[in-house]
Amino acid sequence: MHKVTITDYTFSDLSIEEEILRAAGGKVEGAQARTAEAVIACSADADAVITQFAPVNAQAIAAMKKARVIVRYGIGVDNVDLAAAKANGIPVCNVPDYCIEEVADHTLAFVLALARQVVPNALVIRHGEWKMGVPPNMMRCLRDMTVGVVAFGRIGREVVKRLLSFGCQVLVFDPVASADSIAQAGATAATLDEIYSRSDLLTLHCPSTAQTRGMISQPVFAKMKKGVLIVNASRGDLIVGDDLIEALKSGQVGSAALDVTSPEPLPADSPLRGMPQVIVHSHIASVSVASVKRLRSTVAELAARVLRGEKAINVVNGV
Repeated sequence: MHKVTITDYTFSDLSIEEEILRAAGGKVEGAQARTAEAVIACSADADAVITQFAPVNAQAIAAMKKARVIVRYGIGVDNVDLAAAKANGIPVCNVPDYCIEEVADHTLAFVLALARQVVPNALVIRHGEWKMGVPPNMMRCLRDMTVGVVAFGRIGREVVKRLLSFGCQVLVFDPVASADSIAQAGATAATLDEIYSRSDLLTLHCPSTAQTRGMISQPVFAKMKKGVLIVNASRGDLIVGDDLIEALKSGQVGSAALDVTSPEPLPADSPLRGMPQVIVHSHIASVSVASVKRLRSTVAELAARVLRGEKAINVVNGV
């Protein structure tokens, strides 16, 4: 039997993965590794490694003596050292298309929640009062807003489609998308600086890379309209957390809705947890019954292909 290590998972069991991998001669061993040392302990002798959030760094990869593939639960692969895996000849695979609609829907829920101040207006009633929870100038209409969308991949395109139905102006930045393709979708291509300076609301949909980590920091906040709204359902480390907190305190950022943070979990003493103008979720925008089932079965099948001697697909590190 081939050993398949699942370094960590947030599901109640691994029955879906076990059924698929058993048919390919694999035996699943689940762990809940939170450190590189724990990853090494559970995966050093694995034939295939499946991971969710555990740090699969260069040290952990170097210790993998038999691994033929590393598969990530999800689209992003920022917890895996892609260069180290490539140097060791191990393909890294992801699931690039399992939750497009869910994340786009969640983004629009955040956009509308900030524009219409849904949470503060609900909480003031819960606390026993009967009034508006915010000043009238914080209640906005999407039709009158300019929304900046950073990245025009699968999710970004679906977000743009949803936004346009509300009549707002949509600006899009993506270094690899043509202005024509953006225009055909009904939006307007713009530079990052144009998006920062013109947007009433900014929503991020790019991966975490060396180029994007920390891309939204104090100097960038200073370029934005005072009171700008920020939505991030992509990766937490795109935004410098301390700078966001200061921008929220000063009013430079009016409100923020975050499905992702850096680090995750968000520390218990983070000011973001208690700010009334902030919505924080625990990285759950991708979730629906259908998407989770598809994610798990696809991940297991990606690993099973390699165990059967077939070519790896959805490879993100060029192996």
